[in-house]
Amino acid sequence: PGLLLLTSFLLHVKEDRASPTRLVCDNRLIQKYIMEAKDMEKRVGQCQALPALSCPAVLPLVDFTFQQWKSKSNETKRREILCDLALLVGAAAGAQGQVSDECGARQLSHLYRHANSFFLLLQTFSWEAGQWEPSCSPHSMEQTHITSIFLTYRQLVQGKLRFFFYDLAKVLCK
Repeated sequence: PGLLLLTSFLLHVKEDRASPTRLVCDNRLIQKYIMEAKDMEKRVGQCQALPALSCPAVLPLVDFTFQQWKSKSNETKRREILCDLALLVGAAAGAQGQVSDECGARQLSHLYRHANSFFLLLQTFSWEAGQWEPSCSPHSMEQTHITSIFLTYRQLVQGKLRFFFYDLAKVLCK
């Protein structure tokens, strides 16, 4: 599923000469990713006896106010989401090394692939000169519950990422 996002994007890039237009103009795609995030969160909740993480996962604080969000440029929003995704990808990778349960490990692997696909995808969108720098420092918290990683990912996709795609669609889908 994570590769599907990247493959879909790459196909659109080839057709549209490096334009993300087709990807963000189809609202069904972001709805699909929201449903997948909810499904992953539900599935990990069904895993038996997930241990607490011995090394806490550092997760981004992904909540925001709509007023603050509207006042930011698309590039600022993109960079903020990239920082959030970088923390999530790292948290999923770190948790994978601590989980021996097959169910939990499988769900963490899915989440890692999805979050990493979005991370790679958003690195291709840029309105300012220069590359994204991994030295950002988003607001974060430490969690020892594996389910917190999935909750944070779902909130990010349902919130910032959905509104970012919506904002891009207003500009690119005329």
